[in-house]
Amino acid sequence: MPKARIVVVEDEPAIRRGVSDALRLSGYDVTEASDGAIGYREAASGGIDLVLLDIMLPKRDGLDVLSELRRTCPTRPVILLTARGSEDDRVKGLKMGADDYVVKPFSAKELIARVEAVLRRTVKPIPEAKLVDIGSGTIDLHRREVRWGDGNRLELSETEAALLKYLVSNRERAVSREELLSRVWGIGTAGLETRAVDMHVARLRAKLKDPEGEEDQPDAIVTVRAHGYMAGPALSVRENEQ
Repeated sequence: MPKARIVVVEDEPAIRRGVSDALRLSGYDVTEASDGAIGYREAASGGIDLVLLDIMLPKRDGLDVLSELRRTCPTRPVILLTARGSEDDRVKGLKMGADDYVVKPFSAKELIARVEAVLRRTVKPIPEAKLVDIGSGTIDLHRREVRWGDGNRLELSETEAALLKYLVSNRERAVSREELLSRVWGIGTAGLETRAVDMHVARLRAKLKDPEGEEDQPDAIVTVRAHGYMAGPALSVRENEQ
């Protein structure tokens, strides 16, 4: 099961480090941000499951970040972290769309419990595609094989099948390499440089080349410049088979 990805936006180093360490020890994949500008960029990126957001931030106020997130990522869960403990502040944050509100100082135990509660309420599992049509063939993701119209069959590795499944399950958007590393490979991406994703995509593209198709057949996997990859027009998921 992939780890939930959480962004911690907090300008005080000791608090940010303590919160991030507690989350990592609880099995979460954590990205840290020290100001509101970086925080918004990380919080709005693909594949994020929850944002822990301080209100008092340099460069961009936390409530401004929350307001922008509600426009660009309206369903992304956000828990506010702040020393502002008055009822008016709590109500304002919740009315702006925060899912919960934790007042400093708080214990790691309380924070983890609130994170788990918000994730239970808000994170919906993505339906898993099982059969995908491609040209004259069919991809059976459960059996990890490609069956072509001429009777030929190609086996997919476990990673290739998982990669393709993730792309077609998120086929309405481009998925970054970092998100794929986290969701498919199950590894953190901080400071990591790898071509593993690109190599697997290249192998998948070769296996998904329709032997009966035209030379200019549609792409099975599309490269989206500066973003990553997405399922291409050659792939058609059988909705009733999900």
